[in-house]
Amino acid sequence: MRIPRGPLLLLAAVVLGVTVGQRVGGTPAVPELVTGLALAGLAVAGVAGGAAGRSGVALGGFAIGGERGRIAIGMVALFLLGSASMQRALDGLEHSPLTETVATYRSRIVWVTLTEDPAGPTRFVVDALGRVSGRTVLVVARGDAAGRLRILSAGDRVRLAGSFRPLSGWDTRERWRHAVGAFEATAMIDLAGPSSVLARLANRLRDLVLEGTGLAPASERALLAGLLLGDTRSIPRTTVEQFRAAGLTHHLAVSGENVAFVLALVGPLLRRLGFRGRFVAGLVVIMVFGTMTRWEPSVLRAVAMAGCAMFAGFLGRPAQGLRVLVIAVTGLLLADPFLWHSVGFLMSCGATVGIALGSAPIAARLRGPRALRDPLAVTMAAQIGVAPVLLPVFGDLPLASLPANVLAAPLMGPITIGGLVAGSIGGVVRSFAPTVSAALLGPVIALVQALEGIAAVAALVPFALDERSALAIVAIGSAVIGCVLLNGGRFAHLSSGTSGGEHPPDRR
Repeated sequence: MRIPRGPLLLLAAVVLGVTVGQRVGGTPAVPELVTGLALAGLAVAGVAGGAAGRSGVALGGFAIGGERGRIAIGMVALFLLGSASMQRALDGLEHSPLTETVATYRSRIVWVTLTEDPAGPTRFVVDALGRVSGRTVLVVARGDAAGRLRILSAGDRVRLAGSFRPLSGWDTRERWRHAVGAFEATAMIDLAGPSSVLARLANRLRDLVLEGTGLAPASERALLAGLLLGDTRSIPRTTVEQFRAAGLTHHLAVSGENVAFVLALVGPLLRRLGFRGRFVAGLVVIMVFGTMTRWEPSVLRAVAMAGCAMFAGFLGRPAQGLRVLVIAVTGLLLADPFLWHSVGFLMSCGATVGIALGSAPIAARLRGPRALRDPLAVTMAAQIGVAPVLLPVFGDLPLASLPANVLAAPLMGPITIGGLVAGSIGGVVRSFAPTVSAALLGPVIALVQALEGIAAVAALVPFALDERSALAIVAIGSAVIGCVLLNGGRFAHLSSGTSGGEHPPDRR
């Protein structure tokens, strides 16, 4: 597989810019923004000139010659834009229409548009992010207000009485989700549904799937809500701890692979449409599914990649997976630099990079039938990819995670596709044909119970790699990959003696 060095260098420039911008702090960053846009325009003009058959483009006496020159200018441009994006995002936290209101603990009656499903640590306390006056706040409700808020969904608009306050303690982590302060709600006065057609459609489909899985036992029903839609609020703590000890935490909630499964599910319908129809309908499908899953960071990454791949195909210039990933992540970080602080986003990106770079070489070096080698190689590559994120956050890497993920991975496709089909149909027919709904759901419940069994057994293994030993393994693997990149950017497929070829699908 050819390594897209140019896009990787551009992504590195964005990441460096975001990091530097955070150190600089919140400012409007107008000079960086204007300069970055101007240089980006020069780089794009150079690309257009190269595509037209010219060796370079001369603007204002400055020549952009060759690919290296365009990449260098693009790196400077994206560094400045990444830095400006982070500085402006931080400035938005410090200076907003709510700054004085939050700082003075002012009491208000406000309309809040919920941007996530309300949840809470106890039955008497519920919190959720919402939009007030165009800014994101953390809504914290207690008592009767908590009970009424808990049953609402993202997109709902609610009129609340309460008071603003600055973020404090554990709540300060919500700054990286653009929260400018907190609103302590004491009473809910009024309620209205979502104003967005997309939100109304997504909530209707979401409720339909949840209704269709309602006949499942409580534990499996909670897991299905997380696996299919990212709703982890009802998953028991003991289950969460088991999956964590087994290295299967990422399977508790919706992930990037769900987007691929959904596209595979609707594929037969899309193929009946014309070329443009497939493109438009595909974009609608991923947008609706992203809204249904509340734009979890891993889903956001996968939707961005799917959109980029669809657009490239629509233009007649299909791109390979790693290039699409780099382009998608670059765009997402420029749009929202705070994603750099999202563990879910980094894990999703790390797993995808690991699979793209490492699955084929690992599979080529393993012995045995391909049906076993490919899933094992994908799992090993994904674990290597997420290790630099997992270790600083959790401190260790369970040794059981590799075999547990190899066993769990084949279950995820049937659970996702079967669960969405059974949930959708079951939600329609459950009221007048509950036996049909139960029959559709039966095989999915069995698969979920098998997943629970894998987690329970793997959680019994007491051994784990600590941060130092795991980082040493990751460092060695990274050094090997770096040597390969320096020696031509191509991985030799030992089994065929050629470069390129098929790669196992994205599992995150």
